[in-house]
Amino acid sequence: MSRIPVAGPWITQREVDAVAHAAATAWYEHANDELAAFEAEFAAATSRRHAIAVPSCTAALHLSLLALGVGPGDEVIVPEATWIATAAPIKYLGATPVFVDVDPCTWCIGVDQVRDALTSRTKVIIPVDLYGGFPDWLALEGLAREHGCALVEDAAEAVGGIHDGRPAGSFGEASAFSFHGSKTLTTGEGGMVVCDDDVLHERMLFLRDHGRHPGDVSFRSVEIGHKYRMSSLQAALGRVQLERLAELIERKRTIFGWYREGLSDVPIVLNFERHDEMATYWMVTANFEQLSGLDVATVADAMNDADIATRPFFPPLSSLPAFDGEPGSMKAATANTVSYALSRTCINLPSALTLTQGDVERVCTVLQRLVRSHEHTDSRRRATRAGK
Repeated sequence: MSRIPVAGPWITQREVDAVAHAAATAWYEHANDELAAFEAEFAAATSRRHAIAVPSCTAALHLSLLALGVGPGDEVIVPEATWIATAAPIKYLGATPVFVDVDPCTWCIGVDQVRDALTSRTKVIIPVDLYGGFPDWLALEGLAREHGCALVEDAAEAVGGIHDGRPAGSFGEASAFSFHGSKTLTTGEGGMVVCDDDVLHERMLFLRDHGRHPGDVSFRSVEIGHKYRMSSLQAALGRVQLERLAELIERKRTIFGWYREGLSDVPIVLNFERHDEMATYWMVTANFEQLSGLDVATVADAMNDADIATRPFFPPLSSLPAFDGEPGSMKAATANTVSYALSRTCINLPSALTLTQGDVERVCTVLQRLVRSHEHTDSRRRATRAGK
């Protein structure tokens, strides 16, 4: 049996042909055609006025914060449970990341926790659509308005999702996406930042191209900017993937349905979805909190022995060596109990777009066997203690 991958794209001959066509034609006066088309199509798909294609979601977040004027002395609120790319751009700009706890059901940033963390220095809040699920965006929008700070949506993992009738990427002053090779919609590497404000859009375009005004050919940079452009080949790939987005999301949701059915009699909690949402289940995540004493490292080892790849749940940001000595890290490590607990009880299951139902059944069989063994051992342990 071949190894079951934890993540990966679904690429067809259409994508291959599109990239080949761009490689042959996207030069000279046509050098920007694919990029401009991809940006326009993606803006429409997210109900935004503007979209800017960039090399990564990290770059998208960096451009957003830079254009919003974040700098030294500012605080930016982020959830504990996320990839470091959410917080790293804050440090690029000399600002202070504030790590807050997540909701135990959605695993996304908690509204009450954000409210408690707001100060006079709070410039931006960056909620994350974790694993393709959503925080309470309406409440977060209300908080941001009341406090007078900006919202930037980290939608890296949620392309194609819907919350309260609105697409992922339609929340906040700006929203950032990832098109990494592991993501639902991929360009290999790459990302997108979307927004509605014309001034913000112009500022990000300016900063994306070495501090030059869009269309400038004089090579006279006005400010020190960045080189944050996507290639035409990536854009060509992304355009076909975007055309197929509904198909990709349907496959993700089908895979999740196979897991839900296969694990229905196992005390495992899977990703949360509200009644008014369409989660994308970028990563199917299993929470073993109801199985006291079962270490997720044991789960990962058992899966690996069965030639099945997994990923750990994101470790809390404040626990990372990269943030040793960060103001507030020690406090966060004590206060953010939900995020720390989730990192000990959750694991990402194989979620690649090319999985078959047989692959998912194989994963479920290993998990069922592992859970039964743990429950049997735990029952014997309790019986032994009771007999003493």
